[in-house]
Amino acid sequence: MHIIGGAAAPEAGVSAFFAQIQGRVQGVGFRYLAAQEARRLGLSGWVRNRSDGTVEVWSEGPADKQATFLAWLRRGPPSARVTSLRHESCSPTANYPDFSVQF
Repeated sequence: MHIIGGAAAPEAGVSAFFAQIQGRVQGVGFRYLAAQEARRLGLSGWVRNRSDGTVEVWSEGPADKQATFLAWLRRGPPSARVTSLRHESCSPTANYPDFSVQF
């Protein structure tokens, strides 16, 4: 990352996305395993459950790693059943030093 005026700026080639995953994605280890996969890929951001039964993800990192992570999110862990994944590209914020599970 580059430091500009005391704030970290995203490096060139870094992309971000926000995703919402539907299906059997709560109570099956989805958040924990998604965070583990994101960390393995060197991504930063977060994953959290929503009260409507979906899971949300914010992810930042190299575009090729992001594509790999999106493919993983479309499948989820073996105990999950993903029925829908919607995502949108966003501007990276460089606000997340690692990938966390939010509660």
